[in-house]
Amino acid sequence: MDEKDLQILKAMEDLETTSTDAVSDATGIPVSTVHYRLNNLREAGVIENDRLDIDLDEIGLGITVLVEVFTKGEQDHEKSGKAIADIEGVTKVFFTMGETDFIALARLPGRESVERLISEFEEIEEVAQTNSTFVISRELDSHYALQQYSAETLEEHLVDG
Repeated sequence: MDEKDLQILKAMEDLETTSTDAVSDATGIPVSTVHYRLNNLREAGVIENDRLDIDLDEIGLGITVLVEVFTKGEQDHEKSGKAIADIEGVTKVFFTMGETDFIALARLPGRESVERLISEFEEIEEVAQTNSTFVISRELDSHYALQQYSAETLEEHLVDG
């Protein structure tokens, strides 16, 4: 994988599209090159299906860290959540009830990135402390929530009428 491959993948995620024309317009890479590289990425297992899910382990973002974030006193959760979400490598942020104010998930290229990540959390004025957990393996990490339900349960709870 090279810089052009990463430009293409990043553009697809930023634009939330699989359109080779849109990716070409955003990156300046010719449509034929975008198409050719996407095919190569599929063959390499980086793109797992037509939805263009990217295997983050395959491209080098194999370290997963869960970070519990405890804020100082009564903070504006939207402001705090935005500051957390702006940290490079953080891919999900959840505002929670209980002792923990937020849980953030980060995908990082290596262990050296963890120190930078934690330092950036500590630089946020609203953050009192963090508790970080390395994920050893992901037993379930699906983007497809509906797969985890039977058709009957979905119909019972989601169908109007």
